[in-house]
Amino acid sequence: MNRNAYLARIGVEPDDLEIDDETLRILQRKHLLSVPFENLDIHWKRPIVLDVERVYEKIVEERRGGFCYELNGLFNELLLSLGFKTRLISARVFNGTEHGPEYDHAAIIVTIGDDEYLADVGFGDFTAEPLRYGLGVEQQDDTGTFVIRRFDDEHIEVAKKEDGDWKSLYIFMDITRELSEFADMCDFQQYSPESHFTKGKVCSILTENGRKTLTDKKFVVTATGEKTERMLESAEEFGKLLASEFQISQ
Repeated sequence: MNRNAYLARIGVEPDDLEIDDETLRILQRKHLLSVPFENLDIHWKRPIVLDVERVYEKIVEERRGGFCYELNGLFNELLLSLGFKTRLISARVFNGTEHGPEYDHAAIIVTIGDDEYLADVGFGDFTAEPLRYGLGVEQQDDTGTFVIRRFDDEHIEVAKKEDGDWKSLYIFMDITRELSEFADMCDFQQYSPESHFTKGKVCSILTENGRKTLTDKKFVVTATGEKTERMLESAEEFGKLLASEFQISQ
């Protein structure tokens, strides 16, 4: 991995990066502003393999995005190369009814001195900056209000406040994982008809004042709290928007 090329991909100057919480915040925000969350390879019939070199080529050299295993897997390698102390964790995503299986999602915990942070560049519409890993404390982010709290005897929960109520996003056990441990779930996510990733294309990225998301059916832009939706009429229109708004072509 060419660390400087990766930093250039996300618009960060490599000189004088301190191993502190401010640098971590900059890296996560810049990453989210530069690298989209997308599942396009699944629909373009290109296998997703959890190999760091291949993911680096895709995200840095080909200027693509990816989904959680790719995005957080590679971001974790960047943090390690810079000197951060990290560990990958396995999270179970809430689907509206229940939390999914183990290895449903990959995220990162970063230790800086006596403090720890939850860093995540692979969850789509999530925090713009890392959350302090402290239980029960409400944390305000540009994208909303979040809390990390105990879920049960084994799991920690990450939740977001929506209309005054807390909505569970995912739960995790604080156990260090290797990227290779996510391989079976990565295959499930990209091949199983039960996976929501196989049901339709999505490409989404954070912007300075909101987010823009493209799916098979519509293009949604949120800016300064205002949402606009444009329904798509054809696959050709999808391709044109993908190229113009995300600089990605098949």
